[in-house]
Amino acid sequence: MDYMQILVWIAFYSSLYILIFWLLTFFEKGLLTETKKIKYFPMVTIAIPAYNEEKNIIETVNSVLALDYPKNKLEIIVIDDGSKDNTLNVINKYLKTNKYNNVKVIHQENAGKGAALNNAIKNSKGEFFVCLDADSSVAPDALRKMVPHFSDKKVAVVLPLMKIQSPKSLLQKLQWCEYLLNFFYKSLMSVLDCVHVAPGPFSAYRKSILHEVGGFAEHNLTEDLEVSLKIQKKHYKLLQLLDAEVYTKAPVTFKAFCKQRNRWYKGTLINLFDYRNMIFNKKYGDFGMLQLPRVMFSGFLAVSFILLTSYRYVFKPLYKHIVNWNAINFDFTVFLSNLEFPFTWFDINYTNLFFALVSITLALIIINYAYSFTREKVFKYGFVSVPLYILVYGMLAAFVWLTVFVDLARGKRQKW
Repeated sequence: MDYMQILVWIAFYSSLYILIFWLLTFFEKGLLTETKKIKYFPMVTIAIPAYNEEKNIIETVNSVLALDYPKNKLEIIVIDDGSKDNTLNVINKYLKTNKYNNVKVIHQENAGKGAALNNAIKNSKGEFFVCLDADSSVAPDALRKMVPHFSDKKVAVVLPLMKIQSPKSLLQKLQWCEYLLNFFYKSLMSVLDCVHVAPGPFSAYRKSILHEVGGFAEHNLTEDLEVSLKIQKKHYKLLQLLDAEVYTKAPVTFKAFCKQRNRWYKGTLINLFDYRNMIFNKKYGDFGMLQLPRVMFSGFLAVSFILLTSYRYVFKPLYKHIVNWNAINFDFTVFLSNLEFPFTWFDINYTNLFFALVSITLALIIINYAYSFTREKVFKYGFVSVPLYILVYGMLAAFVWLTVFVDLARGKRQKW
């Protein structure tokens, strides 16, 4: 039995089903593209948890201070989570020089992002609570565009469109493409109440609902995912907007990328296990029957694919070569003199080639829609980023998923 071919079929048909499902959702229901005008200005608290962010904290605070929102209706709380660098001194010196009555700083012993956010909630006055990562900045009109959507009392969270800030390296440009595509998908998921995570950069919460679900988990690798699952469990709505923008800094090196995604993926698996009663549960509609199973199986499918691919195309041929080399006492002159590259058109697996072409075509269609609705040009950062994203990004993600399963098998679980 050709397990590799079976895996290819499973991967193709599951991906095709999901792609077609979301395309049909897009054509039938559209996107949440309406920009609502703000009618009143409720009190909003913006919490900025910071750990070793001395290089970024001032830029982040300045972007919040530049928001087009009444200053007397805006409360800004910077929570220094026991930074080991000069973060606390930098922000205190800045505020001492620039007097802002609506900004305060809280210092706490290092306890993690969840604890920092809960500390901010306890000390907040706002009707709505917004968290903003200290390596991110927000567009001036973002809050004005987000607040009106809370007119629906079932809306618990409103999310902005997150973009990579000034990508320079090739890896950052791949992430630029990834973010635009993912947030386009999330806007589709929002239509069916299927958003499963509220990322750190400028997610806005109805504070009363945060209290209802017990706030943020304080010992969780992905507290943003965990609180979103709690909110979904209460049948509240998470809305993904595409007109309010926030900008975040992406990992530059492959090592930093792997570290970040390892935490994300590991936290995803752990939280899915903790909330496993929601998976395939009709009580939670499309979120339980489609979204959570998709998130769960994507990791297992990625690891299976990379393991079988490595076995079939790397380790198995290498083993045969070693056996053959041993038979000739590793005399490579004999090996090279008999080296041939026989090829016929019948050697091509046309079934796999067809799968690949269909997948690439659909990917290009969706990427085109994603760039269009996020108001970006496909080749803004060169002609290489999009093709490389299609061809390479899946392999990068699969490799990280593999490290996650290895870590979990070894019992390794890092702190936030």
